Amino acid sequence: MSESDVWLVVGLGNPGPSYAGHRHNVGYLVTDVLAERMGSKFKSHKTGRADVVEGRLQPGGPRVVLARARCYMNESGGPVKALASFYKVEPDHVIAIHDELDIAFGTLRVKLGGGDNGHNGLRSMRSSLGTGDFFRVRAGIGRPPGRQEVADFVLSNYSTVEKKELPFQVIDAADGVECLIAEGLEKTQQRFNS
Repeated sequence: MSESDVWLVVGLGNPGPSYAGHRHNVGYLVTDVLAERMGSKFKSHKTGRADVVEGRLQPGGPRVVLARARCYMNESGGPVKALASFYKVEPDHVIAIHDELDIAFGTLRVKLGGGDNGHNGLRSMRSSLGTGDFFRVRAGIGRPPGRQEVADFVLSNYSTVEKKELPFQVIDAADGVECLIAEGLEKTQQRFNS
């Protein structure tokens, strides 16, 4: 772990109201919950490339910067790199929250490092940070039904049934982020990777 006591928590998604309810935007939903817990709202960062919330998730805990890039998912690495440089955060203090096709809907997995598995947001982050060695909080969305294209699936709204369960998944993911920062990877995986 780096000496930095600042964590950069990135909610991956696409900006704007037309994308708000999409499966690809679960990272935004989780950062909304975390911002609420910090008692603050997203504001434009000096770089102009992201919206951020700065604060602490626990009294006396480390500083946390919640971030959402102001660009499309596949270009999010640039703004993340700019924020990491600005706040002097090493990759081992970066957490990306994202949708994951290979995990069933409603399921959560937390890990350190790995490939991008075809996820454009992760690919962009790996490329810009020069490493994949950052934490990932992976919110399962499952595979598309039938022959639906993956791109169409991730850029579609949750089903009616999923919408009822979604708040629980989002709260779980927010809890996972808090646990990761407070207690480390092993305890977080034991609790959430069930």
